[in-house]
Amino acid sequence: RYFRLMDIKDFTGFRELFTQDAIFDVRGALEAPKPGATYDEPIVTGVDDIVRYVSQGLTPLVSVHQGFMPEIELLGPSAARGVWAMSDILVGGPGVPFRIFRGFGHYHETYSKASGRWQIAKLRLTRLMVQQE
Repeated sequence: RYFRLMDIKDFTGFRELFTQDAIFDVRGALEAPKPGATYDEPIVTGVDDIVRYVSQGLTPLVSVHQGFMPEIELLGPSAARGVWAMSDILVGGPGVPFRIFRGFGHYHETYSKASGRWQIAKLRLTRLMVQQE
């Protein structure tokens, strides 16, 4: 649901994917990988800030996100972690610093289950490669 809801810009549904205190770490996601890099931008914390950050970033774009071959490890009845290989294509509009952005990498996530529903508690996006036009 994460990729689909982001791409169709259903931010009400997207909100439900995260715990209230979720951590969303996509620092450096729009640049080529730099081992050992430090970032001035903060980690986004809390579902309200996550939804605001993603909706502001994606609203002026057409986006296509895909995830592949998840590695899911159950840590207990209400905890899990996973790694997803991913690719995305972002098509920029007016005022966006690229025409087409292609990214490839991995989502590293932890999940929490409450009231019978799994939610993302922590997400970190790492890149292997980016291409921009």
